[in-house]
Amino acid sequence: MIEVSRESNLLRIALNRPEKRNALNIALCRQLIDALESANEDPEIRAILLSGNGKAFCAGMDLNEVTIAADELHDRLFTAFAWLKKPLIADVRGAAIAGGTGLVANAHVVFASDDAFFGLTEIRIGLWPFLVFRAMVHAIGERRTVELSLSGRTFSAREAEAFGLVHYVGGDAESMARKLADAEAAVTGLTCLQESRGLDLAEAGRVARRFRKTIFEKWSR
Repeated sequence: MIEVSRESNLLRIALNRPEKRNALNIALCRQLIDALESANEDPEIRAILLSGNGKAFCAGMDLNEVTIAADELHDRLFTAFAWLKKPLIADVRGAAIAGGTGLVANAHVVFASDDAFFGLTEIRIGLWPFLVFRAMVHAIGERRTVELSLSGRTFSAREAEAFGLVHYVGGDAESMARKLADAEAAVTGLTCLQESRGLDLAEAGRVARRFRKTIFEKWSR
């Protein structure tokens, strides 16, 4: 369901159900989570590049497997922004709708092709983007996320860039991923972010000083 390859400190993950536009069935979700969690704990991996094989990045949930049995998997996958300590770079081409938009919202840096498009389209079939909503709010804010959820409209890469969901329209995701794979400080910074999230200003400051002290001690050796 996914293709995984590694080059030095960079892990590449490609969604691999092109005949289904990389729709997220249970097996794909489980394999993707396993790959992300493994990379998160591997000290040799410093960056992850996520893409989709075929014409679409991800067409959302596989509606042939709509079941509450997948709830825990989906919850874990669509809150990756809250637990990943390795930079996740998304290279989006073609459709990234519903759960596909949710995957994009969990990436730290997003590149999109000119023909990429997005949308929280669940309302069209009588649903609400319950599990991707938090990541979207984190990425673009609550008011815009509510509008997109209510309208169910699709939007272009340029509009996604204006919202802050996409960082670069065009550009070279591979180059960014390689640079981050060489940057140990990126992992340190994201680990600090995860440990300090939700703390008050003073506690977050203590966490930040601890991480900075660790780096300075390495420099002085």
